[in-house]
Amino acid sequence: MSTNRYVMGLFKEESSVAAAIDALRSSPWELCRVHGPYPSHSILHALRFKKSRVGYFTLAGGIFGFFFGYALSIYSSVQWNLIVSGKPVVSLIPFFVVGYEMTILFGILGTVLGILIYARIPEFKSLKGIYDPRCSGDRFGVVAGCEAGKEEALSAFLADLGAEIRRFDVSAGNDRTAEALRT
Repeated sequence: MSTNRYVMGLFKEESSVAAAIDALRSSPWELCRVHGPYPSHSILHALRFKKSRVGYFTLAGGIFGFFFGYALSIYSSVQWNLIVSGKPVVSLIPFFVVGYEMTILFGILGTVLGILIYARIPEFKSLKGIYDPRCSGDRFGVVAGCEAGKEEALSAFLADLGAEIRRFDVSAGNDRTAEALRT
């Protein structure tokens, strides 16, 4: 579906938002984004997010870092010998410290990479400008997308759920929005 028109339904109650999200899931329109003044467990439950897979990036980064730390230590000690009291050049126990530190470093880098990938940063399909300042105060906003010419039906659908309606036209530019329509 080519979505270039967006309609935001502004709700007062979070239970109404959860009901609207459930209703939008079974409708032909696309649920794009939900804005709210504070985090809500009922809205989060209604969105049905999958379990995050960022932990796999953390695990892969940590395992890679552990072996990279050991390999770096072994390479350094073999390349530049520092023989102390007849001890072996490659001694695994002291290299554990470097492996441990690299585990932490690459685990963190893997986590950041996973967050960037799963949060879709940078977001090329930007919904910049599709926001209502009341969503930072006392309202919850549900942004739904539709094709051109179908925004009246979507507006009526959200209004039937008890929302105030605000329309956005992305084809005219993200920063230019239509006036707020109150129902």
